[in-house]
Amino acid sequence: MRFEILGPTSVLDEDGAPVALGGPRVRALLTLLALNAGRVVGAGQLVDDLYGPHPPDGVANALQSQVSRLRRALGRDVVEFHPAGYRLVADPHDVDARRFELLALDGRRALAAGDAGRAAALLSEALELWRGAPLADAPHAVSAAAGLEELRLAAVEDRLQADLALGRHRDLVAELRRLTAAHPLRERLRAQLMRALYGSGRQAEALAVYDEARRLLDRELGIEPGAELAAAHLAVLRADPSLTPQITPQITAPNPPPVPSSLPTPGASPRGGLKQGLRAQLTSFVGRAEELAQVGARLRDSRLVTLIGPGGAGKTRLAQEAAAQEPGDVCFVPLAHVAGAAGVPGAVLVALDIRDALLPAPQRAAVGPVTRLLTALAERDLLLVLDNCEHLVAAVAELADVLLASCPGLRVLTTSREALGITGESILPVSPLRLPPPEPDDPLEYAAVRLFADRAAAVRPGFAVDAGNAADVVRICRALDGLPLAIELAAARLRTLSVADVAARLDDRFRLLTRGSRTALPRHQTLRAVVAWSWDLLDDAEQRLAARLSVFVGGATPEAAERVCGLPEEVLFSLAEKSLVEYVGGRYRMLDTIRAFCAERLADSGETTAIRDAHTAYYLDLVLTADPLLRTADQLVWLARLDEESDDLEAAVRWTTASGQPETGLRLLAHSACYWWMRGHRGVVAGLAAALLARIGDACPAGMEEEYVMCLLVTAWTGVADDVVRERLAEVRELLPITHLPERVEFLMMMRSMFTGPPGDVEQIYHELQAHIDGLPPWQRALSYSGAAFVLQILGRVEESLATFRRALAAFRTIGERWGTVLVLSGLGELASREGDYAASYALSDEALTLARELDARAEMAEALCRRGDALLGMGEPLGGRADYEEAAELARRVGSMDMLAWAHLGMAEVALIGGERDAALSLLAQARAECPDDWYSTEDIRNRIDEALGRAVSER
Repeated sequence: MRFEILGPTSVLDEDGAPVALGGPRVRALLTLLALNAGRVVGAGQLVDDLYGPHPPDGVANALQSQVSRLRRALGRDVVEFHPAGYRLVADPHDVDARRFELLALDGRRALAAGDAGRAAALLSEALELWRGAPLADAPHAVSAAAGLEELRLAAVEDRLQADLALGRHRDLVAELRRLTAAHPLRERLRAQLMRALYGSGRQAEALAVYDEARRLLDRELGIEPGAELAAAHLAVLRADPSLTPQITPQITAPNPPPVPSSLPTPGASPRGGLKQGLRAQLTSFVGRAEELAQVGARLRDSRLVTLIGPGGAGKTRLAQEAAAQEPGDVCFVPLAHVAGAAGVPGAVLVALDIRDALLPAPQRAAVGPVTRLLTALAERDLLLVLDNCEHLVAAVAELADVLLASCPGLRVLTTSREALGITGESILPVSPLRLPPPEPDDPLEYAAVRLFADRAAAVRPGFAVDAGNAADVVRICRALDGLPLAIELAAARLRTLSVADVAARLDDRFRLLTRGSRTALPRHQTLRAVVAWSWDLLDDAEQRLAARLSVFVGGATPEAAERVCGLPEEVLFSLAEKSLVEYVGGRYRMLDTIRAFCAERLADSGETTAIRDAHTAYYLDLVLTADPLLRTADQLVWLARLDEESDDLEAAVRWTTASGQPETGLRLLAHSACYWWMRGHRGVVAGLAAALLARIGDACPAGMEEEYVMCLLVTAWTGVADDVVRERLAEVRELLPITHLPERVEFLMMMRSMFTGPPGDVEQIYHELQAHIDGLPPWQRALSYSGAAFVLQILGRVEESLATFRRALAAFRTIGERWGTVLVLSGLGELASREGDYAASYALSDEALTLARELDARAEMAEALCRRGDALLGMGEPLGGRADYEEAAELARRVGSMDMLAWAHLGMAEVALIGGERDAALSLLAQARAECPDDWYSTEDIRNRIDEALGRAVSER
């Protein structure tokens, strides 16, 4: 499709036939999206440009309705929804406005290269695309239309310049007379008229044009003619031969890719051009090479680029470095000290060194600062950097819009915690520096660590990151979210503290990080001031939501934030636009530093208890919904959902313990246990359960036996067999008989048998299982088949066990439940191995491993690897077995699965025995024996195998 917006909006299909669009609102919407083809346009911006200053009630629904109509006209794939707005999926080259800009740029380049004929052809082709007033169907997009009109006029000037270079002076005089009358303050047009008149043999008229222009500029603006007009005047006076050959105008050539280097001294640049307001830097620029290249690329493609990000992320420094790499003129304008909107144009005038007129006021009319800026920049190629705009966003947006619309050679780079929100703006988020994982192989591969090392060496000569301090340095960088300013403040504390001391004190980060540079802005001298500046720019609703949102540990979806915090999602979106929260993977997250500050504000408001209770209620509802679905065909979806919420689930359990809500805590923990077990979250969750039990005391809350028993079982997940665990497992047997069928906590059926096993009379339990099995719900029935198969295996009834395992496998597959399927495949693999069919055991274990990997169930992956390793040993392939055991050990270690770790070390010991490495085998067996839980029924076989292997190792010594 081709989109035409340089005149009445129209769309042409592949055959050139017009596409019916519908009413004026749909046409206006298409106009705005086509203007930004290929880029996301925010819903707020669309509303402003569609409806103007007085949008209707329910404007969000109205916008969505227009989008739906446009999708019906063009196709759903052409208009794409995005969390930040909407995007027209089209090549910008298929939009006449963009094609015009590209042709005009190519024409200017040809003109600069001295190819006047090609320039004239390209510029004429560009201007022929215009069919009327631009954006005619979007009457509220005034500034965008004005910008296009300005680009058209600049292209006309370039085409005139090319025609002058081709000797077409006489043909141009009439056109230039009309243009100068319509645009009396455009000096380039007057200079071109002078050249056309002179080339036509009308020297006196050419001089008269200059005299008229000089008087007009003096009367209206109090300024003298600019360099180009003055040069034309002098050339006419001297009858300069250069008036008739091709004249090359000043243009902005495309910028080469930026190359990092130190900033120049004020007013100079290693790459040429005037650099106003840029200071030489006293520190190195660390970790932003990729972002620096991105800024350069954006400035080549867009005339307005905004760097957004949280306070302390390094936006100003990145803008300074990018500006220093520009080949042309640059003016850096610091706005941090500007108190009000009225001061913004004046600050730009000061930075540009534009002085007030010297003549007293009665002799001339007053000229506003914006008019003076427009006159000064109308024909100048310049990169204007407006730094620290967040407290003046509306004023900066208005000024940038006006300047860009009227000054075609101008580009603007702004830094702010919030985007300007105007058409054509290219937004580049500046994120914190890349962080290392908790235990990196090489910490210095990560920019955050390199920055800390660099700044630390400045205050403590000889400092380097080494094995002795690397863990503390990584902890500091991670705790401070990779924020450059926070890292620099932490490094500065090494004047008086060790790295370990700084790391240990980060729980009180705002008190610790208080000694920034004395010459820095006040809000950059302490970590608290950095965040407080952003906080103070929020309105009341935004501050309330930011404080309440601090209860979320792992971020929140809009639905969760609205329910827990009691404020509409639009406020959350506003916080994201102001860089207080970041949007990552469908969730809105706070950096830990911002979250800590907002938590203080929540405490000050007295709302902590109420909001934490609301947070807990939300997560209780979530796990009550999710828990049964984890044992269905939808389990992958719900596992992924709970993965996102895992940190907040744990936080909710901690809150119930701290606030004395044991019943709620038991329900949360019991219905999260299936998720935590499948994901291998053993050690941390066992600690949560132990703390909750300590708060409850010795008595089980009435009517909560299932939840209480599950909590008792979870405390045993660590694999540590002490007296407390033994007492708790004994209490489980007393509270719930083996014949108890769970009514509320379904997963208890699995956990109870795993940790306590069947009673002494195995035959009796088999018959009891058979009596109840057919009336059970699907998952419990499938699990009971599996349990019956294990019992039959114990009884030595192998064929019946095999048939029952297969029945269990079919039941789990009918449900679509992968975890239960892995459980049964493991049982079948064990049965095959006991019967000496190692090839079958290998195949079954391999199938179980594939499913466990699909689930990302690492404990089950470790078990499948161990069983596959056993099969390989039986098949005479110890090297393959050792590889499986080693991988299993690593997986088990990550999730704290002590039973699987013991099994893996047992297998490695058996490989060592086969290879004659008895000492290594004895060491591994001792390690396995120490790791293997003593009181778990499910680890009895592993314990027996360890003892048997120890006997063999000792006897062979």
